[in-house]
Amino acid sequence: MRKARGFPICAQIGQAVYFWFTLGSGGWFTVLSYYKTVDNKVTALSAPEEGCWICAIAPSEPEIENLTRRLGVDAGFVRAALDEEEASRIEREEDQTLIIVDLPIAQKEEEKTIIYSTVPMGIIITEKNIITVCLSENSVVSELSRGLVKNVRTQMKTQFLLVLLLRIATRFLQYLKQIDKISDYSEKQLHKTMRNKELIQLLGLEKSLVYFSTSLKSNEVTLEKIHRGRIIKLYEDDEELLEDVLIEIRQAVEMCGIYTNILSNTMDAFSSIINNNLNIVMKILTSLTVLMAIPTMISGIWGMNVHNLPSVNFWFPIALAAGLTLLAALILWIKGMFK
Repeated sequence: MRKARGFPICAQIGQAVYFWFTLGSGGWFTVLSYYKTVDNKVTALSAPEEGCWICAIAPSEPEIENLTRRLGVDAGFVRAALDEEEASRIEREEDQTLIIVDLPIAQKEEEKTIIYSTVPMGIIITEKNIITVCLSENSVVSELSRGLVKNVRTQMKTQFLLVLLLRIATRFLQYLKQIDKISDYSEKQLHKTMRNKELIQLLGLEKSLVYFSTSLKSNEVTLEKIHRGRIIKLYEDDEELLEDVLIEIRQAVEMCGIYTNILSNTMDAFSSIINNNLNIVMKILTSLTVLMAIPTMISGIWGMNVHNLPSVNFWFPIALAAGLTLLAALILWIKGMFK
């Protein structure tokens, strides 16, 4: 899994994304789940049937063997979908088709921290079923399984595939908007005080956008291959849905590029501000060092056994040190060393 740095966020933003991490009374589904559209509703099954959707979340070796032996799913396809570094692509083997796409996920950790990352999801289309294989739980699959998405028909495999891809593209857009809000929040905090926490937040966002940009471009290439209709048969009703998916993906790619440029410029600006503040501090410290050196120098000269000094009275070296210090301070002030 490609992970980005976590960062704390304010409570308002946390509430806005809470539903992505909590799934209500239904909870997360089991590792191997079976669903089928019955009376226009997605219904859970106790055993696989023809025309059903099989969902596998981080399956174990016995469960992988169950998929390959009992259901005839290509073992290579399943293991490819479980490879953390697998890139988005399409592969066809006899009567089965593997489509791997990158899926955005957000994981809530301690201290109101959210980790953005992408994880590959394998979509395997066979003659009888459609199977999704993913390494981690995600809200996209959860929404489909709980019937929160309209027009889901598991028997129509191509349409189901496109609905799933549309939800993934939509989720990218939602996370990008959330990243933009968190970026604005962190920027406002940096205007108040320069702390490492806010800078680390922006660095984490920048890394997240890099991961998102790479995944979105890979997904776009995969969708273009699907659009050609050579690997997966597209019906008339599917063309419009596929166009919607492509529009969403391209919009996400564009948004990601814009946010990346804005965030990069923001980081450069704050880096310049930090360097400027450091220069100001160093300038002030240098000026103070010069001023503190004058009394030390005077006291050192008068403290040595030196003959023929102007005066050995107690008040004279003190007055001389004070006068020279005030004169040096005035010169430094005129030169702007204390600004």
